[in-house]
Amino acid sequence: MDQLMAMRAFTRVVETGSFTQAADSLNMPIATLSKLVKSLETHLEVRLLHRTTRRVVSTPEGEEYYEKALRVLIDIEDIDTSFRVTRSTPKGHLRIDVGGSTARDVLIPLLPDFMQRYPDIRIDLGVADRPVDLISGNVDCVIRGGPLNDSSLIARHIGDAEMVTCTTPDYLKKYGIPAYPEELRNGHRLISYLSPATGRPFPFRFRENGETREISAPHYLGVNESNAHLAASVAGLGIIQTFAYSVKTHLKDGLMVEILQAWRPAAYPFHVVYPQNRHLTHRLRVFISWLGEVFPAGLKG
Repeated sequence: MDQLMAMRAFTRVVETGSFTQAADSLNMPIATLSKLVKSLETHLEVRLLHRTTRRVVSTPEGEEYYEKALRVLIDIEDIDTSFRVTRSTPKGHLRIDVGGSTARDVLIPLLPDFMQRYPDIRIDLGVADRPVDLISGNVDCVIRGGPLNDSSLIARHIGDAEMVTCTTPDYLKKYGIPAYPEELRNGHRLISYLSPATGRPFPFRFRENGETREISAPHYLGVNESNAHLAASVAGLGIIQTFAYSVKTHLKDGLMVEILQAWRPAAYPFHVVYPQNRHLTHRLRVFISWLGEVFPAGLKG
């Protein structure tokens, strides 16, 4: 038995909760992975996993072994990395997840610089506003906006995006220009951004004298994807609140008009996030460092 490979196979099964996903992430046949885990259990003379028709879960002994094995694997990677980093260029495969408008307007325009610096790194870019599970989804990192509530993740702040409230000139001619936020409740058509995770609309937020106020009113239209959210307003369907970087070209060209500028809400924080129990590869280290360098400027409206 290759005990090191068996430990890697076992830890990935625990993290993904699936033999199939673990085998895919390690790029090995599922039969090989199953044999490794079974050999490990035989070697240790203990059952590490309970297998059901829907999911794989650790036994109490498996949970204990996972914690200890993970520390060993991280230590080994640290040793290897300390020798390799100064002697080689980063290479390999990165899987990154990012929201729709952030991909289109910020990350993708910046990527040519990264790929020129690190030509041996290949990237799979998952683009969706719906949150992804970093463990079971086999993703190296995600770029997320807003507050972070998951304590099992490590996050690095990579910039802040200004928020603007805007609509088309034709809409304002038809419905009038609101003079202050509360007027949005009086006959205006609001296009709400719906949480892809919960389906609930995000309230329109405004800031006055250092305090945040929320305007909750029935929306005329709800959209759960950021590019479509902007497109609905460009089509003249109503007022949106969105990232300044997403709409800056339309504002410059006069296709859209910012309103209620004096009440702009607080800037929206962005982070690059990755699991705390997953070791940082050389390629992920340089990607995170690069984001910290270039992303703040990309978020400017």
